[in-house]
Amino acid sequence: MAELPAPVGYTEWLVGLKARIRQAQARAMQAVNAEQTLLYWEIGRDILDRQEKQGWGAKVIDRLAIDLKGEFPGERGFSPRNLKYMRSFADAWPDRRFVQGVLARMPWWTQIALLDKLKDQELRIWYAKAAIQNGWTRNVLVLQIESELHKRQGGAVTNFTRTLPPPDSEMAQQALKDPYNFEFMSISAMAHERHLEAGLIENLKRFLIELGMGFAFVGSQYHLEVGGQDYYLDLVFFHLKLKRYVVIDLKMDDFAPEYVGKMNFYLAVLDDLKREPYMAPSIGLILCKSRNRTVVEYALRDAAKPIGVAEYTVQVRLAEELPPDLARDLPTVEQIEQVLVLEESPLDDGALPEN
Repeated sequence: MAELPAPVGYTEWLVGLKARIRQAQARAMQAVNAEQTLLYWEIGRDILDRQEKQGWGAKVIDRLAIDLKGEFPGERGFSPRNLKYMRSFADAWPDRRFVQGVLARMPWWTQIALLDKLKDQELRIWYAKAAIQNGWTRNVLVLQIESELHKRQGGAVTNFTRTLPPPDSEMAQQALKDPYNFEFMSISAMAHERHLEAGLIENLKRFLIELGMGFAFVGSQYHLEVGGQDYYLDLVFFHLKLKRYVVIDLKMDDFAPEYVGKMNFYLAVLDDLKREPYMAPSIGLILCKSRNRTVVEYALRDAAKPIGVAEYTVQVRLAEELPPDLARDLPTVEQIEQVLVLEESPLDDGALPEN
């Protein structure tokens, strides 16, 4: 069938219509999640009340699962395991208003991750709000809990309170962490900054998750020309909420004060050459293997540009870095395989192994 010609303005209208449909679908899904969460809370609350006030035992959950499955055979949410989660959910969150106003915006199995991974109620609230604000999936939420994001968020040493106005300084501070967890990748113990950069780019999705909400990748080895000389910035991002570039300088060693001067130069040039009128001044983040807080604070004291300094953790491969003399003394892979084959071969009856 031949494609019908589109009238004037149809393409633009279609783009807007698709966006409205997707938004409506998202709202519908959110409404379904909200109804399910509230229903599960009410079921859990009922179970708790009857067990506490009427002395019903634990076996009632197994009986309830059988009866509900018989009545609603197509529903998969009424297993004994899930009914126990409903009871735990209602026990953990006794305030119906909080459940309806906050938790109902999260899918059920994301709720379960909060119950399974956290025992402290304040931490549950912190991560619940962070998950909603950032749109985390269950897997991302678990990753953030296991990496103890609440201890790292806003922890970078910065000069933001002096170089940025109050509303922006707090937002920028919360956009940075310390330390950053890059253990989703591994590098050689003898690697250089370019190897760390390449590994982060190869794992860009995980890298963006670790950076946090709002970071959009602009480029690596971002080229700037000043006075006829070429300069290359390790990583450049644009933060959608802060409306400013974020320049990341990667270091494989401990923090040194001269890194601040270099970053200050990069930010000045980037703002002069690349910043658009609607953008706020750029900020810099120096990532080091380790840093001394006092040294960093002195280095940042007189820096004119907003700069933060943080540490990072990464898996280090050591096996391939053996000294040549030691490597020569170790057996080869072929020799090890030959020994294993001999050890696995059964001896003939009555035969003795050769010396």
